[in-house]
Amino acid sequence: MKFNFGKIILFLLVLGFIHGCEKATKPEVDEEYVRQIQKWQRQRLERLKSPDSWLSLAGLYWLETGENTFGRDSENDFIIDKKGISPRIGVFILENETVRFETSAGVKVFHQGQPITEINLEDDSCGKPTVLKWGSLSWYIIKRDKQLGVRLKDARHPRIQQLKQIDAFPVDKNWKIKAVLKRYTKPRIMQIPTVLGTVKQQPSPGILVFQIGGKEYRLHPGGNDGDLSVIFGDLTNTHETYGGGRFLVVKKPDEKGETWIDFNQAYNPPCVFSPFATCPLPPEENQLPLRIVAGEKMVKGFAH
Repeated sequence: MKFNFGKIILFLLVLGFIHGCEKATKPEVDEEYVRQIQKWQRQRLERLKSPDSWLSLAGLYWLETGENTFGRDSENDFIIDKKGISPRIGVFILENETVRFETSAGVKVFHQGQPITEINLEDDSCGKPTVLKWGSLSWYIIKRDKQLGVRLKDARHPRIQQLKQIDAFPVDKNWKIKAVLKRYTKPRIMQIPTVLGTVKQQPSPGILVFQIGGKEYRLHPGGNDGDLSVIFGDLTNTHETYGGGRFLVVKKPDEKGETWIDFNQAYNPPCVFSPFATCPLPPEENQLPLRIVAGEKMVKGFAH
């Protein structure tokens, strides 16, 4: 059998050239970017494991007009099932949308380090609610639509120790996507649904326009002059990620309206970690018709 060595050499050269092209065009892993995201993930976990995080939520009690008693005794309106709790810590009194707290005799409740016997409570709609403390417990008033409730936290809640990690998709820089904010002439008000069945109003400065796989998509963010907040849903919800969508922070656009949407930093809402959170849900216009395989996944053992 005769071998045509010239053709064989030519074939090997072509094969080597093709193989070389594959190597040259293969995207390199951006190790610095991966480290940045991993650092963000570690810091996110550390914040969640702090004594005042969403993991510390221990109760949510909606107030009725008049007296609402509070403590371990089964006769209280709001019962705290925790060893060492006083039979009755005190009473919340709701009158004309104003909440007053009165401490029971012999019980020490603190506000800003000082014991109190009676105090009017500002709710969280003012930005700085009045926080009261007893032992490892703290509480304040939240306002949701026209409802007023007591949000209870426990700095020693078992959930804080139970959370070991937050599963996430592999870091992929392709999910850091350039976007342009198309500003409205005047900011508009978005209607944001919540898990309570209420609707929250949020100002929106415009529409974020971006492309994935050559196709244009849009997200409606909240915010105004600074960084933007986004609540979005996608086709991974309920299977790989939380059914109620995920959150994103988008850096403030520059003077041309340009910014970056980094889906690797998509994170779970508080409702993933506690049944006592009152989370907003993605508005209909922020439901993306594709799978966003980046960012945080559902947290095992914390689904509700």
